[in-house]
Amino acid sequence: MKLQESLLEEKVKGFVIILYVVGVAGSAIPVTRELFMTLNPVVLLLSIAILLWFHVSGFDNKTTIIFAIIFLSSFLVEVAGVKTGQIFGAYSYGKGLGPKLFDTPLMIGVNWVLLVYCTSAIFEKIPAGTVGKITGASLLMVLYDLVMEQVAPKMDMWSFDGGTAPLRNYFSWLILALIFHSVLKIAGIRITNRLAPLIFYCQGIFFIILFVIFKIAK
Repeated sequence: MKLQESLLEEKVKGFVIILYVVGVAGSAIPVTRELFMTLNPVVLLLSIAILLWFHVSGFDNKTTIIFAIIFLSSFLVEVAGVKTGQIFGAYSYGKGLGPKLFDTPLMIGVNWVLLVYCTSAIFEKIPAGTVGKITGASLLMVLYDLVMEQVAPKMDMWSFDGGTAPLRNYFSWLILALIFHSVLKIAGIRITNRLAPLIFYCQGIFFIILFVIFKIAK
């Protein structure tokens, strides 16, 4: 049974890598970019499905409720951010993240859940103490956003007025990440998932490669 599980895990890892490699290629080519932009929500949902599949301890009621709260609260904060321009700066969403509610794509809440989950799983393995894990995971999310911001306008995900994300955006990301990771720790939720680091790093590398490609293509 363990051998079969190991083989399955390796196959899924291979699938994830191929998925993001194809995504980079399709997003980098102008002719296919628009098509691949419409697939962003599908890739996010597929990534969440894989994480659920390999979640070790299972999703009990408490874990489900906490992540539902993270989804809803992050979405509402994004709605407030879009409407007021006071949280992250003045920005608006494009079509790259799918259907919107109150001018905000529902998938942005899924994205927050995925990032909190993956960074929590990564730092769960690091002997840094509770405060260190919360801080490290939160800073990793901000670093991810720093890279993602360079590509988001090209992918029609979102864009800031003036073309550049203000410092306020990263500060707000850090505060929200600290809150969400603190809630996980206070609730006693420990994320153990062997696929979470791979999915997170594949996404990060995806944006880094596209950033370099878009820079060269200018």
